[in-house]
Amino acid sequence: MQINKRELLALGASMGLGAINSAAAQTRMKPGLEQVKVIVFDTFGSVVDWRASIIRDLTTWGAKEGLKADWAKLADDWRIGKYSDGMNRVRTGKLPWMNLEALNAMTLEEVLPSHPGLRNLTKDQKHHINMVWRRLDPWPDSVAGLTRLKSRYIIGPLSNGSVALLAEMAKHAKLPWDNIFSCELFKHYKPDPETYLGVVKLMELKPEEVMMGAAHAGDLDGAKKCGLKTAFFPRPLEFGADSPRRATIRKANADGHSFDIVADNIEDFAKQMGV
Repeated sequence: MQINKRELLALGASMGLGAINSAAAQTRMKPGLEQVKVIVFDTFGSVVDWRASIIRDLTTWGAKEGLKADWAKLADDWRIGKYSDGMNRVRTGKLPWMNLEALNAMTLEEVLPSHPGLRNLTKDQKHHINMVWRRLDPWPDSVAGLTRLKSRYIIGPLSNGSVALLAEMAKHAKLPWDNIFSCELFKHYKPDPETYLGVVKLMELKPEEVMMGAAHAGDLDGAKKCGLKTAFFPRPLEFGADSPRRATIRKANADGHSFDIVADNIEDFAKQMGV
């Protein structure tokens, strides 16, 4: 429904300036999303720039510790090579349930032998490296975009990260979450349906009243199968400027997907949600 300037003035006269702003925002929201009350986000790669953050952090720390290493390779070996594998071992019963920080500590031990400069680390040094996931920095648009969305919606991360990890990360990166929906709460990792539907249950809502935002189509596909609304925003630099993975498409719908929103970034996502 379109509301023209005259109608807005009449509405404002009877209801006040706040009503004008509210009505104007509603006209900008993409149709079909009026029921959304909660928006949850994938975090690693979608809200925070994990790879560049790890490289910056450990390069500075490594210099102080006298450690010589290819920190970019460590980040890739650890995250790309072992991240999904660790969770799959839990998912298939090869490992008992353990949260992501415990998995990261285990897989870090598996990748360190291939890095000559990091083979003789102390327990404290290994712990410092593992805690780097709590010190990740946001993408430039993340805080501003999340703050805009927070003005109307309840927002939080639906992330494989543990509660402690996500809380510390939010403090470090100044992420304005209302709540933390860690997969640790559900004892399942995405894209298991228990994670998406777990948020729905905790918030006492219907699936269509919850929206998932992410830079990863597979995550959104999992949410969509559970009835959640979906928003895609690409992060072409997630794996580095020279990575072939930079080919992440702008129009996710053209790649066999059909998401409710396709945005440039989280600020554009907020704009399309009318805030």
